[in-house]
Amino acid sequence: MTRDYAQTDPAQTDHAQTYLSRPWTARYEPGVPHDFTASNRVLPDLLRDHARNYAGRPAVSFLGATLTYAQLWQQVQQLAAALQKSGVKPGDRVAVMMPNLPQFVVSFYGSLLAGAVVVNTSPLYVADELKHQLVDSGATTLIILDSLLPRYFDVRFEVPVERVFVARVQDALPFPKNLLYPIKQRIDGDYVPIRWTDKILPLKDVIASQPPAPAPVTLRPDDTALLQYTGGTTGVPKGAMLTHRNLIANAEQAWSWLSDLKMGQEIGLGAIPYFHVYGMTASMNLNVLGAGHTVLIPNPRDLGMVLSEIDRVRPTLFPAVPTLYNAINHHPDTSKHDLTSIRACISGSAPLPIETARAFKDITRGANLVEGYGLTESSPITHVNPVSSGQREGSIGLPLPGVDALVMGEGNQPAALGEVGELWVSGPMVMKGYWQRPDETAKALREYAGRTWLLTGDVARMDQDGFFYIVDRKKDLIIASGYNIYPREVEEVLYAHPAVLEAAVVGVPDEYRGETVHAAVVFKEGQSASEKDLIQYCRRHLSPYKAPRSVEVRTELPKTAVGKVLRRELREQTLAARAEAKRAQAASQNEPTHSGPTQSESKSGERSQS
Repeated sequence: MTRDYAQTDPAQTDHAQTYLSRPWTARYEPGVPHDFTASNRVLPDLLRDHARNYAGRPAVSFLGATLTYAQLWQQVQQLAAALQKSGVKPGDRVAVMMPNLPQFVVSFYGSLLAGAVVVNTSPLYVADELKHQLVDSGATTLIILDSLLPRYFDVRFEVPVERVFVARVQDALPFPKNLLYPIKQRIDGDYVPIRWTDKILPLKDVIASQPPAPAPVTLRPDDTALLQYTGGTTGVPKGAMLTHRNLIANAEQAWSWLSDLKMGQEIGLGAIPYFHVYGMTASMNLNVLGAGHTVLIPNPRDLGMVLSEIDRVRPTLFPAVPTLYNAINHHPDTSKHDLTSIRACISGSAPLPIETARAFKDITRGANLVEGYGLTESSPITHVNPVSSGQREGSIGLPLPGVDALVMGEGNQPAALGEVGELWVSGPMVMKGYWQRPDETAKALREYAGRTWLLTGDVARMDQDGFFYIVDRKKDLIIASGYNIYPREVEEVLYAHPAVLEAAVVGVPDEYRGETVHAAVVFKEGQSASEKDLIQYCRRHLSPYKAPRSVEVRTELPKTAVGKVLRRELREQTLAARAEAKRAQAASQNEPTHSGPTQSESKSGERSQS
């Protein structure tokens, strides 16, 4: 698909006007604005305003402990002052590596208030992945959960980090849970002894040591607030530069879409990880924008905790990923809990199965679970189905207020209605570019019709009512349980194995994860390794969710004439082989019944003739 659009004249393109006229607004629900202008604010402004207007309202709860907006704002100011005192200057990068804890919220907003740029860092990262991100971002400060410290120590002499602030779960718990948790850590083998130094300090003490009076810093809406790492379309991890305007605008767009939300009254369940931009926007920032009460779930796989918290706090908003909704649908204890407080759910990060949405609506007695679409580079939400009615099964929905979208076809022209092409999106939520990668930025962003467009790499079409459908996903991307997995990253690890000559990785369907990782390898002459060994090798160098779940050995990989591996062909061959194996197994199991043997013949192994 060509990407040279410089000669396109949108004024002479009828199809362009079809998209630029935003026909989808006619399908907006009542109360959803047709026009949108992002507010001229920066992210700390949200908390500052709520600390004044909603001082006593619960802001963040965690397993029975609660911070009000006044208390949260005080801790944010204290951390900002501590960061400044330790040497953090405006524009410096602060990496935050922890699950959904109150300290994550404090670290995010406190770093921004100090003028720093937050680097979201997955707590699932192994040491090699952590090293790459710290080096690439140039982060000089790391705020990390205590149990993750060994990964930092493995690379501490190879990264630019100058100071480490350590968060502990017990510091966020109420009495007596705060006393019992360290005992649980020792029993579970998660306890990490720490020798405190002037460079490695407990986050709780760092915050408590400072008055809530950071030095004033001039923050502008177009300043970078967040580096959110993504493989984009190339598989090379790089930081999408998301500004204060990008992140606030996307939260405001989502708020306007959920038109019945009420300021200062909503309760959101924070079960999707905040180190992922979808969780950050659809849960954390959306709740803060609306002075909502956020109930944090550190481990969404603990369905007992998820269900108990829904019972206890009665959330109204529950954004999540399809695998979590599906797990709740099929959990044996779900019927024992009352989920009827939930009014609205946006499912993101992976395609939403129709059956999952229907079952969840039945369980909650009417909650509308609708599918959306987005990318890290767009902060991330661009499309969502109508919430109350008018959803279209199989569609990613309509562009949010303020979002322009078009399908760019062949010949440097937008595609005709119903035809397929590459999906482009534009709006105030689109990133500035990739951190220190101007060449990659130039590939991802284009000027057209007076707007800056993000080229998604996804093949889509739009119907006559403005609903969009993804025809094919971003080339080679694997989405497992809502996580993006880029084959090239997994292949690089496999290539490092001493026995592997060639490797290729594809996604294959998985009933629970949506997709899972399958690898094909060719060994060096005279070398070999077992499937178990290769999987364990990958797990030592990658987050567990990225490691292959199956590995096949081949004598050669499917390639083009110039030697490029054909992943699509490999995937088709793999699926065909699995389908044939399944048919053979079914035939083997059914064969005695079809041939009609008697009981005595079955025992003797003889087969009757038809």
